[in-house]
Amino acid sequence: MSGIIRTYKRDDDGVLHFREAWYDDEDQQFVVNHGVVGHQSRTDETAVDNETSVEGLMAAFAAQCEEDRYAEIPESEQFWVVAQLALKTKEGTERDRHLERKAKTALTAELAWRGLGVVDRSEIGNSRLNIFCLCPDVNKAVNAIKICVRGEDLDFTKLTIAAAPHSDPTAFKIKHSPKQGVGFTL
Repeated sequence: MSGIIRTYKRDDDGVLHFREAWYDDEDQQFVVNHGVVGHQSRTDETAVDNETSVEGLMAAFAAQCEEDRYAEIPESEQFWVVAQLALKTKEGTERDRHLERKAKTALTAELAWRGLGVVDRSEIGNSRLNIFCLCPDVNKAVNAIKICVRGEDLDFTKLTIAAAPHSDPTAFKIKHSPKQGVGFTL
């Protein structure tokens, strides 16, 4: 069994919280990850003797989320946040592909453990590495991406971040740029 259930809820103060669950078949554990969006989450793991128990655990998790008024955020209500790194060559080199793998891995972890979304895809072209992330909160995702790029020793001076509503992927607005007044192109 594979898959993840990812749910969100705003509390009375408007703070966005998240809960997610999945089965880690490598460690044979049912994992629940939860917290305030944008902050390091807490994780609880439960050993599972057989995979048939997983469906029951996932169903119970989904039912508890529904009872607690947590729900999935449809993609149409989320945002594309693109982390763009300038490259030295138009089509990229093997070194750039290594950079792509390193950046994707780091951003996947940074966003996931803070309930900030997922890395959807990446592409190299036109002297740029673009990493497309689907996120429920633009500002917190932008901050997390900046922290991640610095922390991973990626070249922060070459980082541009832009965001657009999922429903209008052509409406990117720059959220961070090393140069003022420069436009954003993919």
